[in-house]
Amino acid sequence: MLAEEIRIISGENDFQTASYEKNEKTLDYEISKNPTYGELISIVRGLNAASEFFDVKAAILSTGTGICAVSLGKTLEEAVKNVMDSNPIDFMSSTLTVTSEVNSDVVKLLKDTNIIVAPKYTKNAIEYLQAHDICYLTIHTPLKEYKKYQQNEVKVTPLGTLTQIPNLSELDKDKFKVVSKTKPTVEQIEDSVFAWKVAKHISTQAIVIAKDLKTTAIAQGLQKSSVEYAIDHSCDMSKEAILASDLPITVHDVNVAAQGRISLIILPFAQKDIVAAADKYNMVVITTGMTNILY
Repeated sequence: MLAEEIRIISGENDFQTASYEKNEKTLDYEISKNPTYGELISIVRGLNAASEFFDVKAAILSTGTGICAVSLGKTLEEAVKNVMDSNPIDFMSSTLTVTSEVNSDVVKLLKDTNIIVAPKYTKNAIEYLQAHDICYLTIHTPLKEYKKYQQNEVKVTPLGTLTQIPNLSELDKDKFKVVSKTKPTVEQIEDSVFAWKVAKHISTQAIVIAKDLKTTAIAQGLQKSSVEYAIDHSCDMSKEAILASDLPITVHDVNVAAQGRISLIILPFAQKDIVAAADKYNMVVITTGMTNILY
């Protein structure tokens, strides 16, 4: 059990201060540097997503505003290189959260502007991190137990204090339905589940494009044209990829997805006109029967 501990840290802006508290409900972890408010938020976002993939080799890029990229791999180094390829710009200054032991080959991809979060590091990896002044966090609590530590979300507003239980949703096989004429392959289903798990941790108006267990584009927080933005960002990598949506889409969105050569759309619900438009392009449509909006 951890003794209660409050630390004063830097806020989001220079003129703001912040603090965080460790207590008996806190994960067992160590961090090499005192983080800022935004860095802690980034770390939590990365860990939230990593808890979905605790039993595989996964790499997650995150910032204080959201998830930037996610990838799985046969090895951790493969997952990290894939996530770097998915979003090379944000990789330069974001938090990298991984699900297995980190070696020196992985940390040599980082800069002093990064933070890395992992359950374990080799001796050579720690020596490199310390020599290059890279912040690293070691999470001793097993990731498979992470969700047990997620507590009610609390936001204090001028209208009152909002409290909500954490999102611990899982896909329900009885609600997971293929509603299009074209049926998915095993690989497409795997990518669909992967993309849905990523979208669960993306801010409101989430669109995730993924292929081969790697995100190629993430759109979040946009009020309209989210599908177009994601397709444009994904570019050629949208070919035969999966599009996961957590917002209502239109026939126009299906047409845009078809232009991007998307092969499957997974979303909470699909009206008849959406399914009909997808059938025209031999596109698979899967409905989950549930939303996962994150503000």
